[in-house]
Amino acid sequence: MTIEDIEKAVAKLHPKELGTFRAWFHQFDDLVWEKQFEQDVKAGKLDRPADKAKDDFKNGHCREL
Repeated sequence: MTIEDIEKAVAKLHPKELGTFRAWFHQFDDLVWEKQFEQDVKAGKLDRPADKAKDDFKNGHCREL
């Protein structure tokens, strides 16, 4: 199945089915994002930005939003 096949199938959905599909896809996309985030954390990809943020806060380089 190609992206074009999926696009065509989605375009043919009844509005009620489209709403159901949107809700499902939103949940699916969230799960994919969370899995990638967890993998990035475990791989240490966020260590440097986290350390910089902590240093900025400790050194008074932050302000309240």
